[in-house]
Amino acid sequence: MTILTIAAAQFAPVDDPTANLETVRAAAVDAAARGADLLVTPEYTSYFTAEIDDRFVAAAQPLDGPFVQGLQQVARETGVAVVVGVAERSDRVDRFRNTLVAIGADGAVLQTYRKVHLYDAFGCRESDRIEPGDPAQLPVFEVAGVRIGLETCYDLRFPEVTRRLAVVPVDVVLLPAEWVRGPGKEHHWRTLLTARAIENTVWVVGVGQAPPVGIGGSVVLDPAGVATAALGSKPGLLVATVDTAVTDEVRRVNPSLALRRYDVTAR
Repeated sequence: MTILTIAAAQFAPVDDPTANLETVRAAAVDAAARGADLLVTPEYTSYFTAEIDDRFVAAAQPLDGPFVQGLQQVARETGVAVVVGVAERSDRVDRFRNTLVAIGADGAVLQTYRKVHLYDAFGCRESDRIEPGDPAQLPVFEVAGVRIGLETCYDLRFPEVTRRLAVVPVDVVLLPAEWVRGPGKEHHWRTLLTARAIENTVWVVGVGQAPPVGIGGSVVLDPAGVATAALGSKPGLLVATVDTAVTDEVRRVNPSLALRRYDVTAR
């Protein structure tokens, strides 16, 4: 049995990386005070505007730039590992990368993940400004003995992303998002997160941006799809405990991963 306490900071990032870093810092201090081992923040935490345009490209930083260095300092100061969505500078002058960075409590970069499935849907076109990640990525790392996998926002609509992580195996899937508001979108978000938990018998942590653009709705789901903690649309800090003993029991009763007859293969 392994237990990990995870905090999720739900807020609306702005177009000022310094201000966003201070928001993360405050959340990490709060998370540490509440006993969290890991803090997760939304997609685009380092920089966000309602339109994905050239401003993102200009604001993007390398992974050894001041924003990530600031995250490393926050982790060391608070003793809390962090997973944060950042706008990473690309080698292309007209693109940036939508990247998750996982940093340990000692400030070391544990893992990165560049979003594979770009949000070219519901009237949006991330691919006009974002360089997609390599589909061969398998972003897994450990915190306190718990194996954690990463994916981002629109990846949620492709069940094979979570399945590839589940068969590593991982204990938890973290999914930072900027789930854009719209008719039925809250239903899509919660339904898909719950499905990913149930079909893979893994803990799933969805962390959304708060309005005005995002829907909020951050939630921690156990491997049976039961919500153990959740937020509405307002900014806030959610804290929940992941217990791998629960995972073991769910998989004993429902060994669906062991019984599957298909593998996920590259397209």
